[in-house]
Amino acid sequence: MKDVYILDAVRTPFGRYGGALSGVRPDDLAAHVVAALVERTGQENADEVILGNANGAGEENRNVARMAALLAGLPLTTPGATVNRLCGSGMEAVIQAYRAIAVGDASAVIAGGVESMTRAPWVLPKPEKAFPAGGQELVSTTLGWRLVNPRMPAEHTVALGEGAELIADKHGITRAAQDAYALASHQRAAKAGLDREIVPTAGLTRDESIRDDTSLEALARLKPAFRKDGGTVTAGNSSPLNDGAAALLLTDEAGLRGREPLARLTTSAVSALEPRYFGLGPV
Repeated sequence: MKDVYILDAVRTPFGRYGGALSGVRPDDLAAHVVAALVERTGQENADEVILGNANGAGEENRNVARMAALLAGLPLTTPGATVNRLCGSGMEAVIQAYRAIAVGDASAVIAGGVESMTRAPWVLPKPEKAFPAGGQELVSTTLGWRLVNPRMPAEHTVALGEGAELIADKHGITRAAQDAYALASHQRAAKAGLDREIVPTAGLTRDESIRDDTSLEALARLKPAFRKDGGTVTAGNSSPLNDGAAALLLTDEAGLRGREPLARLTTSAVSALEPRYFGLGPV
């Protein structure tokens, strides 16, 4: 088994839903970071591009990794594969790249992820028969489950926000604790040195959802977003809907060429748990 290293990593700023990156296609977001990574590292001949993508219902064009490789100007012989493990899709891409290098199937792989929640399309299911009576329902692909098998138990397809409420119930996580954690997250993000990893995109140079001006008082004024009565999860203490992309270069030791890596990967693992408590899963 070969040692595997992360040589470098770049990302777009993360744009909020309907924000500064709403006019940028997901394949262009991905191509932007892939091209920037190649420029920074000089790695023009990666063995493969592997990207995570959870939505994949629109402009990702079925295989956004291959689309990004082509749009970024990589050699036409560079393969691309898109993987989906929902919130862990980008991590899954890195894991697959790590495994390929570790066993000697590749020496350098670009891995990462992309999502445009703003540009996720509405879909219209095909009717069971021609010329059905009545109307057809449009389904949003921005967030959550869609076109669920009617045989699937409802508790296996809990929505994200309700899932957070269930975890709060299970572990006694109060609204005040969630607000305090959210405030600390914003404050830490505002102080973090993120400039080196961010590639300016469509005029945006910093993450749009970092609120360095928020406060416990402001967070406490927000109404629950998912449970009208007794809810604790709000727009202020939950994760935002974002647009963005990231790319990492994984390589074996020979590919370092004397350069200092960001990290060495040693192993990986995945696990599953009861679907309604998906938020406790290790990502």
